[in-house]
Amino acid sequence: MTSFRFLHAADLHLDSPLRGLGADAPATRIRQATRDALGRMVDFAIAEKVDFVVVAGDLYDGDWPDFRTGQALVAAFGRLTRAGIRIVAIRGNHDAESVLTRSLRLPDGAALLRADRPDTIDWPEFGVVLHGQSFETRDVQQNLAQGYPAPMANRFNIGLLHTAATGRPGHASYAPCTVEQLAAHGYDYWALGHIHAREEVLRDPWIVFPGNLQGRHANEGGAKGASLVTVRHGRVVAVEHHSLDVVRWQRVTVDCEGAADEEAVLERCRRAIGQAVDGAEGRFLVLRLRLEGPCPAHLALARDPAALRQKLLAAGLEVAEADAFWLEDVRLATRPMLDLDTLRAREDAVGRLVRAIEALAEEPEAATAPAASAQSYAAAMLDRGAGGLRQALGPDHPAVLAAEGHLPPELLQRARDLLLARLAQG
Repeated sequence: MTSFRFLHAADLHLDSPLRGLGADAPATRIRQATRDALGRMVDFAIAEKVDFVVVAGDLYDGDWPDFRTGQALVAAFGRLTRAGIRIVAIRGNHDAESVLTRSLRLPDGAALLRADRPDTIDWPEFGVVLHGQSFETRDVQQNLAQGYPAPMANRFNIGLLHTAATGRPGHASYAPCTVEQLAAHGYDYWALGHIHAREEVLRDPWIVFPGNLQGRHANEGGAKGASLVTVRHGRVVAVEHHSLDVVRWQRVTVDCEGAADEEAVLERCRRAIGQAVDGAEGRFLVLRLRLEGPCPAHLALARDPAALRQKLLAAGLEVAEADAFWLEDVRLATRPMLDLDTLRAREDAVGRLVRAIEALAEEPEAATAPAASAQSYAAAMLDRGAGGLRQALGPDHPAVLAAEGHLPPELLQRARDLLLARLAQG
C-alpha cells in the first residue's frame, strides 16, 4: 500500500441560522463563521497537500433559503478539486431531506455517496477504498453500519458514517451502533460525524469524531476543526486535530468569593477576559461569563443586571480590542455573605421573615401563592404595549418562564439571596 494523508471533517452546518443573540451581537460576523471556517478548511487542506478530504455528514443545517448556500459549498469544493484534492461526503440528519442538496451538482473529483444503500469508491492509486451511506430521511433509527460491505483486501478501508454510536448527551440517537461492532467490521479507519465534540473513540482501529468545523452557540465551546490523518504503508501513524474555526465560543467562570465590592469583582473579570482572549488563538471570542461565590459585593452586582453587563464589557475593553471579543451573556450566581444563624434567631420582623423564607424553601407547595403572584406580574409586564417583549426575550428567559407558571429554582434562589442581603444591610 502507498502512503497518503487525508483530512476528516464533519458537521459543517453551512449557514446555520442564528438564534437568541442580543441586539448588540456582531450578527454578520457570527452568521458568516460557518462559511469562513469552510474556507479555512480548504486553505489548510491545500497548504498541507492532503490527498483527499472526507466529510461525514451535515454539510448544511437544513434546506437553504436560497441557492447561495449551495453555491458556497460548490465553490469551496471546486477550490479543492482544482488543487488536485478529491472529496467524498455523505449526508446526515440535517441535510438528508434537502431537495436542493439532492439536486446539487458537485464538481468533478467530489462525490456524495448514495442514500438508498451503502456505496463504495475504490482508489487503487492510493490503495484506498471508501464505504459510506447518506441519510435518506432525517430520522434514521436503523443501524446503517450493519449493511456496510466487508473490507476489501489489499486496501486501506475507510468507513464514513453519520451516527450517535451508543449515544452522546445533547445529540439525537441516529443510526445507532456500538464501538465493538465498528471495530469488528474490519475497516482501518471510521470517519464519523454527528457528535459536535471531538472524540477519539478507539485507536485500534481508529474510530474518530472530529467534532464540528465551527461552533455555533455557547454549548459548542472551545476549539473546533478537523482531523489530519497520516497513513504510511497501510497503517495510521498520526491523527491530529487542527483548529479551523474563526469564531470561538467559551464559557468562563469567575470566582468572586470574598470580593469586597463591585470594583474587586470587575478586576477579577478583567483578568479572566484577558486570559480567555489570549487563549482564543486569534479567533473572535464570543464569551459567556458566570460570576459565582459568596461575596459582600453580591447586592451591588444583583441590583441592575443590565448595567452589570455593560460594566463588564467596559472592563474587558481595558484588556482586549473591541473586535477581539463579544460578551454574549452574564450569569450571576454569586451569593451574599450572611450570618443566617444570627438573622434567624432575631425576634423582630427580620427574624420572622428569614424563618418564613426558609420554610418556603423546605416546603415547595407552600410557595404556591408567591408563584401565582409572580406569574401574574410577569405576564402583565411582558404583555404591555405591542407585546413583542416576550418574543424578543425568547422562551427560556426567566421572565417568560415565570409568566407561564414555571419559576426556575435558580430564580427563586436569587430572589431569596437578594432579599436576605437587603435585610442584612438593615
